Amino acid sequence: MSLSNPASLVDSDIANFSQVTQEATPQPFDPGDWKSVRAQFLLSPDLVHLSNFYLASNPTPVRDAITNYRRAFDENPHSFLDDNMFAREEDMLWRSVCAEAAEYVGGQAKEIALTSSTTMGLALTYNGLRLKPGQEVLTTTHEFYPHHEAIRLAADKWGATMRSISLYDSSFDFSVDEAIARLRAAVRPNTRVFGVAWVHSNTGVRLPMSRIAEAIADLNRNRDEADRILLVVDGVHGFGVADEDVAQMGCDFFSAGTHKWILGPRGTGIMWAKAENWALLQPTIPSLMSKETSAAWRQGRRPAGPTEAAWVSPGGFFSYEHQWAAAEAFRFVRQIGRKRIQDRIAELNSQIKEALAAMDHVTLYTPLDPELSAGIVTFDVEGHAPQEVAQILRENRVIANSTPYGVPHVRLSAGIVNFPEEIDLALNVIRSLKGSRSGA
Repeated sequence: MSLSNPASLVDSDIANFSQVTQEATPQPFDPGDWKSVRAQFLLSPDLVHLSNFYLASNPTPVRDAITNYRRAFDENPHSFLDDNMFAREEDMLWRSVCAEAAEYVGGQAKEIALTSSTTMGLALTYNGLRLKPGQEVLTTTHEFYPHHEAIRLAADKWGATMRSISLYDSSFDFSVDEAIARLRAAVRPNTRVFGVAWVHSNTGVRLPMSRIAEAIADLNRNRDEADRILLVVDGVHGFGVADEDVAQMGCDFFSAGTHKWILGPRGTGIMWAKAENWALLQPTIPSLMSKETSAAWRQGRRPAGPTEAAWVSPGGFFSYEHQWAAAEAFRFVRQIGRKRIQDRIAELNSQIKEALAAMDHVTLYTPLDPELSAGIVTFDVEGHAPQEVAQILRENRVIANSTPYGVPHVRLSAGIVNFPEEIDLALNVIRSLKGSRSGA
C-alpha cells in the first residue's frame, strides 16, 4: 500500500501548524516557551520531524557560533587558529567546550576528552585499554554496529575475546531485575570489560545505568585492581534526554556524540572518565590539546605522568568552527533546563507509545514506563515491512525511519522541537494502515 496523496491525511494540518510555528520566529527567545524553542531551528515547517535521535538541526546560537568562527578562519586562518588553539592556555577555545560539557555531566573539565562522535570515543576507549590475551569484553546482543565493531577490532588487536549476552527476551516487558541477574550470571573470572548502551536504539529500552554500575561494583569486591570489571557506556541516546549526571552514574568510560540530543554541531562528541580511569588508556591518535605530549616529543623523551583526558583527544586539524561551537549547544540545553527537556521528551514519546499500544495492528517494542525508555519508540505494523512503513510516513511528510539491525523495526523519535499536534498527524497515518497489506 502506498499513500501517495499526502493531502488526504496531513497537508491541511501541516499548513496550520506551520503558520503557528512561523509566528513565533521573530520573537525574542524564551526558553520556557516550547514554540519559542522550536523557532530557534531552521527545520522545515512543511514536515513532521520525528527522527530526532538521528542528527540534530542546530539552534540559533549554535549556528551563529559556527558562522562567526568560520568567518574568522576565512579572514585570517593562521592567526585565528594559532591564537585560540596554541597560544595562551586561557585562550584555548576547546577548554570552554570541556568546561561546558563538564558542567552538563556533573564532573570536571579535566575529565573530558573531545571527539568527533560516539564511535570515535568507543574506539579510542577499547583500543587504548591494553587488554591482556585471554581477557574478555562482555557486551550485549542489543548493541549497535559501531559499539560491536569497536570491541571486536580491539579484542583482535590485543588477543582478547568478546562475548554477547541478551539482557531481555521482551523489550516491551523489560525487567531491570532480570537484566541485572543475567549480567551477574554472565560474568566470568576473565571478564575485564562490560560494554553496553545506555539506550538501545532498536528497542528504545533505557537501562538504569546506576543499577548496572552497582552490580558491577559488587562483582568487583573480591577482584584485584588489575582484573576489576570496567563499565564502558555508549551513552548517545540518553545524553541530552535523561536528567542524570553522567559523572555520578558509576560508569568508568562514557562516550557520546553531541550532534544528536545535545543539538550540537555535526562531527562533535565527548568522552568522560575520572582521572584514575584515563590513566588506564594508551592514547591512539596524537593529541594537539596536550602541551606535555608535544613537549616530550621536542625534548626526545616519553610523556611524564599517567594518561590524561587531553592526551586522548585526537589531534589533526578538526573543523574547529564546529568543535568550538559545541559549547553553545551545552549552554542552550542548560538554558532550557535538563529536567524540563527530559519531561517534555517523555511526555511526547509517551503520547506515541500509548497510542500505538492501543492499535491492534501494531506491535510496540518500547516499554511504556518513561523510566525504562528515552526518546526512541520502535514498533511494527502488521502486513508491512518496517522500511515500507517509514516510506509511507515520508510520503505523508512525516520523517521517520526503520532501524538498521538484523531484525528491523519502525522508529519514531519525538524531541523538544515537536508538539502533540504533529504526533497526532503521524499516528493518523499509522492508523490508516490497519487492514492493508504490503503490495495491495
